[in-house]
Amino acid sequence: MAGETLDRVMERSEMVVATNSGWPPQSFLNDNNEMVGFDIDVATEIANRLGVDVRFETPDWATMTGGRWQGRYDLGVGSVTPTNARAQVIDFPGTYYYSPYVWVVHKDSDIQSVSDLNGKVIGVETATTSEDYIRRQLDIAAPDQPPIEYNVEPGEIRTYADSMLPFDDLRLGAGVRVDAVIAPEQTAEQAIENGYPLRIVEGDYAFREPLVVITEKGDEEWNNKITEILFAMREEGVIAEFSTKWYGKNYAAE
Repeated sequence: MAGETLDRVMERSEMVVATNSGWPPQSFLNDNNEMVGFDIDVATEIANRLGVDVRFETPDWATMTGGRWQGRYDLGVGSVTPTNARAQVIDFPGTYYYSPYVWVVHKDSDIQSVSDLNGKVIGVETATTSEDYIRRQLDIAAPDQPPIEYNVEPGEIRTYADSMLPFDDLRLGAGVRVDAVIAPEQTAEQAIENGYPLRIVEGDYAFREPLVVITEKGDEEWNNKITEILFAMREEGVIAEFSTKWYGKNYAAE
């Protein structure tokens, strides 16, 4: 495996990147059916620095994070959280930004504070850190991660197969299907910007997670090359620039 990925990428002058196609503003199809977004800009810049083209593939989340790619993808850029379970099957060559998670309610909801969420129906995307957090099972594999505080005891947890589906139920009204959603601040703000009648509950973030690019396990040469490129992009302020462009805030890792 050692050295295989870099050789493959350079020989065909193309890097195949696994990502999402329906997760604005991280990665999504625009009106021209083109992949755009924060993760798309990051992946494209990595390819540019390697001197190769980039091609995007959009496998389901479990396939992207499950490893054993067998050469189908060279890199995963999909705002993946590094967990100990994932570390068994994929590598994390570098953190490129941090995502704060927030509580979101319908704009007409009576919920004003985090404590008001106890006993409520909480919606989350399944198989994500949102679900792990609400089930009190969050397991982030980052040495500088502060202790996780669990401040909400839900009455019911409702899971969804896609990141926007919880917001689609929440927009129907306060308590119609769910009382609140926990999600990345960027995703929540994008939904609000797109006209969803929602608001973010004021107060502290639920938690703040590191996001990493991912690779097939065991290719040290490729991992080192990606680490080197990400470090340069952070140092030069490129990731901060992309973050501000897509999120309106600098979430870049320092």
